[in-house]
Amino acid sequence: MIATEALAFHTTGDDDDQHKIVLRVEDVTKVYPGTIALKNVAFAVRKGAVNVLVGENGAGKSTLMKIIAGVEQPTTGRVMIGDTEVHLNSTDDAIAHGIGMVFQELNLFPNLSIAENIFIANEITGAGFKIDVAEHKRRAAELMARLEHPIDPATLVGDLRIGQQQIVEIAKALSKNARVLIMDEPTSALSATEVDILFRVISELKLQGVAIVYISHRLEELIRIGDYITVLRDGRITGSQSMNNVDVKWIVKQMVGAETKDFSRAMNHTWGEEILNVKDVCLSRDTQGYLVDHVSLSLRAGEIVGIYGLMGAGRTELFECLFGLHEHAHGSIVLNGHALEGKTVAQRIEHGMALIPEDRKAEGLVSILSISSNLTLSSLNDLASGFHIHATKEQTTIRSFIRELAIKVANPELEVSALSGGNQQKVVIGRALMTKPKVLLMDEPSRGIDVGAKADVFKVMRDLAFQGLGILFVTSDLEEVMALSDRIIVMSNGRITAEFDREEATENALVSASAVGHLNQNMQNTQNTHSDHSHAALTFQETVRQ
Repeated sequence: MIATEALAFHTTGDDDDQHKIVLRVEDVTKVYPGTIALKNVAFAVRKGAVNVLVGENGAGKSTLMKIIAGVEQPTTGRVMIGDTEVHLNSTDDAIAHGIGMVFQELNLFPNLSIAENIFIANEITGAGFKIDVAEHKRRAAELMARLEHPIDPATLVGDLRIGQQQIVEIAKALSKNARVLIMDEPTSALSATEVDILFRVISELKLQGVAIVYISHRLEELIRIGDYITVLRDGRITGSQSMNNVDVKWIVKQMVGAETKDFSRAMNHTWGEEILNVKDVCLSRDTQGYLVDHVSLSLRAGEIVGIYGLMGAGRTELFECLFGLHEHAHGSIVLNGHALEGKTVAQRIEHGMALIPEDRKAEGLVSILSISSNLTLSSLNDLASGFHIHATKEQTTIRSFIRELAIKVANPELEVSALSGGNQQKVVIGRALMTKPKVLLMDEPSRGIDVGAKADVFKVMRDLAFQGLGILFVTSDLEEVMALSDRIIVMSNGRITAEFDREEATENALVSASAVGHLNQNMQNTQNTHSDHSHAALTFQETVRQ
């Protein structure tokens, strides 16, 4: 029987056809070896509404959604569509019942085109068994245009940035015309503009009667988009109701058992000497112009510098240049007195640089290895004694980082793929920290991490800065960059367009600076002239201060 609390909103909302329950799970428990992911969970999904599901990493959200999507089967309990119990033994069964899902971890083939990815296993055929390639491209183009990303459907997915890949994943789900559409962290890699586009599409789907199940760690986003909310904590439902009277404080209290869990604020400490100096770093485009356009910056020991900008600003490419991933990049990079030009990635790590990539699944983890192996993969030399790994030292180090980063894990020897997305991200962070870096590059470090885990990770970053580590991190989250940074650099179109001390930075100034590069680019195209981007950035800052 469905718990009374789980259906609290059922008695407060409208009971007409527009808001009727179209899918529900009853008393669902899911047991994995060594852990109970869900405990007697009851969850209801309403037609023509956004049904928000929220909880900390490891709370059981993704497991519950995988059960509804046919990826996993419950240990006990049942899934109901209308008044009928259904057995969803595969994703095909779920699709046949009108259930689609946008997974948190992208489920795409990089060596196939956009059109091929959208219609894979759902091909449109013409005469006989021949795949209608032209129709695939036409419909794919329509879907991408609907999502305001008119990219050539013949483009290989592997050539797209992660945010564009997320759009393709959403288009793939929309192509199935689902009556229940699950979106697991759909905006985690999207810019603010792309989020607005997605929300417009969601509004259209609601008008068509589609039931949306929406999972996100961005709490303000949930308030904005949600109609009903259900909160999971440690595999149990802790709250469920209409979104009418819900605020961020209520959500956080249900998630973590307290009213707030703020980001770690800056600690008063003296910064050390300059530890990283970057001058005129450039990376050319395949066609013309620059992905990274004569970027110069510095970082002091113990300082946290945030780089803010929207997708396509060149932030990730800058990090890739600093880490030696583009052999054709040029410019001066000096780390702790050592010039890094011509150095390999391994040599840069030895000199004290570590990178936490934006895409943890593709670039940060070896999914078939254990949590322990992933944590120690980059620091085996430090754990070795002769030709053997010092087992006691290894286990002590692993337990220390699991504790400091609050990684929720029943057994460190489980495959890392068994962890929730946020806990996987913390494993990537832990592995980087095990190399004892002097400079840590963090590309969207809180992507896929809930409000509680953010506080844990940011506290670790502050503690490391206090110990003298220099941290350079990229984010498109205004609240995050404002809360954590000692100094903020803004990038747009591959250039630095502004720089602010923490005290002088405002959200309006950061947003305006992130757009100034686009304005300058348009002016250059119109006038066919070249202007000095450093002068433009200084002029902009003077305007903001006035």
